[in-house]
Amino acid sequence: LRAVSFSNDSCYMPPLRCPAVARLESQGHDPERYVIHGGRTPNNEISSSLYVLSLDSRGCNRKVILCCQERELAGQEPGPRFGHTISMVRSRGKSACVLLGGRSYRPVGERTTETWNCTVDCLPQVFLIDLQFGCSSAHTVPELTEGLAFHVALARDDRVYILGGHSLSSDSRPPRLLCIHVELLQGSPVLSCQVLQCGPSFSSAVAIPVGSGSAHEYVILAGYRSEAEKRLECSRVVLDGAGVQVEVVDSPPWTGEISHSRTWFGGALGKGQALLAVPAEGRVDNYSFYLVSLGQDGEADGEEPTQGCSQESTDFEDSAPLEDSEELYFGGREPHELEDSDTEGDTYNEEDEEDESQTGYWEMCSPQC
Repeated sequence: LRAVSFSNDSCYMPPLRCPAVARLESQGHDPERYVIHGGRTPNNEISSSLYVLSLDSRGCNRKVILCCQERELAGQEPGPRFGHTISMVRSRGKSACVLLGGRSYRPVGERTTETWNCTVDCLPQVFLIDLQFGCSSAHTVPELTEGLAFHVALARDDRVYILGGHSLSSDSRPPRLLCIHVELLQGSPVLSCQVLQCGPSFSSAVAIPVGSGSAHEYVILAGYRSEAEKRLECSRVVLDGAGVQVEVVDSPPWTGEISHSRTWFGGALGKGQALLAVPAEGRVDNYSFYLVSLGQDGEADGEEPTQGCSQESTDFEDSAPLEDSEELYFGGREPHELEDSDTEGDTYNEEDEEDESQTGYWEMCSPQC
């Protein structure tokens, strides 16, 4: 783990659980960026904010400085939600974000004393967000008949493939595979949806990219088959010019702690790797973290999940128990950064630390503060 700082012009990004995250690849002079939308805070407040996170600079000893900017949207904005997805599509030389699914609290006018804090599926609408002009539009497609949350969304060019997910209205994880086609025409965009085939049934799974170069290949692991049953098998998904291919592949030989745990969650760490967190039995403030390597080009095949570290946390004393939908998101690092991480120039130097009172996160209210 490496400490990071935020630039002076960064806004405050609240600690969200289950936001939708999309990676924007570097193009021209634009650096690599991440779009973060919505989420639920530890205080069970649901957000509708949209943030763009980018690398501002890399100082001495490669100390990372990030820039976080909140974006205001106009038009038909997606309401507060969590458990949804956001993907980037490109069509006719333009790009847009596709936002789908999620859950929110029941509208105020429909709440009773018993259902005041109950969540419901958001309307089955598809939102298109233009980051360049800051506008958003809502679209309805006939194939989406009910709300969906904690699904997996994989994008390639002008298509987004939807796998798995859970619907509260039917309390089911429908085994279907959807393809949303987006055409960014000059006047207004055109969306269409197609039910391709029966897909895997799961929720809250992790999609790990394993393809090399521009190949769109993923392995779907973890997640849940039902509220009380984890999904221990893996699926391989390939996106190509012919469409999508899904097949079951061998899963890693899970350790006993993973197999017998009720809850697990995590996120992708880049090509072929994921980080899984398993809470200790009977406790929500102690976790074991596992680094799962799926192997590339025949490497590391058949290896057991490697336990990276186990660390006790004291930040969850007042928190509710984690649900099966609680997820962690991790950003991968480039291979050359990992190779150079143990060099002498990477040692900690206290003189490189910045005055945190000038970062925009801290405000001095008095000389004695």
